[in-house]
Amino acid sequence: MKATEAMQDASSQQGSKFYRYGQLALLVVAAGTIYPVFYLRQVYQSSMLVAMGIDNQQLGYLYSSMGTAFVLSYLPSGWLADRLPPRLLITFSLFATGLLALWYATLPGFDYLPVIFFMGGLTTGLTFWAPLLKRLKSLAAKEEQGRFFGMLDGGRGVIEASLATIALTLFTYQTSKQGQSLAEGFQLVIHLYAYSCIALAILFALLRDPRKPAAVTETMQVQKGNLLADLNFLCRLPELWLMTAIVFCGYHLFWATYSFSAYLEQGGLGLSAAAAATVTTAKLWMRPFGGIGGGLLGDRLTPLRVLICALVLATLGIAGLIIATMFHGVVLAAGLVLFIGLMVYAIRGLYWAILDVCNVPVRVTGLAIGIVSVIAYSPDILLPLINGWTTQHFPGVVGYQIYYSYIVTMGVLGVIAALILNKRIAKRKAA
Repeated sequence: MKATEAMQDASSQQGSKFYRYGQLALLVVAAGTIYPVFYLRQVYQSSMLVAMGIDNQQLGYLYSSMGTAFVLSYLPSGWLADRLPPRLLITFSLFATGLLALWYATLPGFDYLPVIFFMGGLTTGLTFWAPLLKRLKSLAAKEEQGRFFGMLDGGRGVIEASLATIALTLFTYQTSKQGQSLAEGFQLVIHLYAYSCIALAILFALLRDPRKPAAVTETMQVQKGNLLADLNFLCRLPELWLMTAIVFCGYHLFWATYSFSAYLEQGGLGLSAAAAATVTTAKLWMRPFGGIGGGLLGDRLTPLRVLICALVLATLGIAGLIIATMFHGVVLAAGLVLFIGLMVYAIRGLYWAILDVCNVPVRVTGLAIGIVSVIAYSPDILLPLINGWTTQHFPGVVGYQIYYSYIVTMGVLGVIAALILNKRIAKRKAA
């Protein structure tokens, strides 16, 4: 009898593990597909400007518009994630993003582009971001937080890099072999992402969550809470504010990678658009190594310790990239781009894992994610404007060097915030 019960228990544990990792895989594919369509600038910035007939400053306005939508979305996104089934929210996000991408692919005039980017911020922020993170956190055991968040970002990187490689192949073939214009090649790339999002939306719509009763129970428990009381409680957590500062500064480092392609084409480096796109696409392949490797290392040491090291190295890497152009170091610059990518993706794979040490109750996890995201991802509004203004008013390498110098400063502040949080946690454990 005991042997039978033991076998049933083992079978249940295996089923639970299969379920959790299966759900993780689906979340990875969704996250890796939905975001790149509005961030094609990291590979195709020069082609985007030509295809849409805009300049760097106007491109900055587009991303600032989307960033505004993000900031407005994050807090209500956390509220929604605590009350509605994540699968339904994710399904809607994928389908709506796919439709927006089809509109984007028509290359409408600049009057319509800010609307598309703003709405894209809503479909990838309001109904996607907090449901994604809350679902992931609920799937991971306490000792698996680092690897699950690392696998999300690393696995997402595999999906993004795979799609980017396919897209780059199509773009290069169509523009080089078939003689099509850059605009036509860029439209083909957008269509690839649009139809991928729609196909995934259909898949998620057909899925059923076997843990629906538990989700309903949790939702009912959350509804008993008072929103103002929950906000007041979360705002009184010093660790949560330190985490917000870490994500805020770390996100600056990540945003720097979006302009690597354009930077490699400037001044003393002078790579061709195809060569710069190849290097930045290779940088995307650093994501699985950085995200998954950082997550596994974080579970072995602690996510925060590994995060501190990654913040330091990424900041130093960007400082080195500023200097590389002074020596016309094309190989050095390309190597630094890959190294920075590795570190930045480790940071992204780890900074949400430290939520576990911030004493946040499960029932308000979505709300906590929303609070952190509102502030931490506000660079989505600011950085496109800074980048667009500096590169427009200081053409060539100089504009990017000014921009990257600001990023380095924020990286240093992020290291300081992480060290303070680490000290507070050590004191709490010693008490």
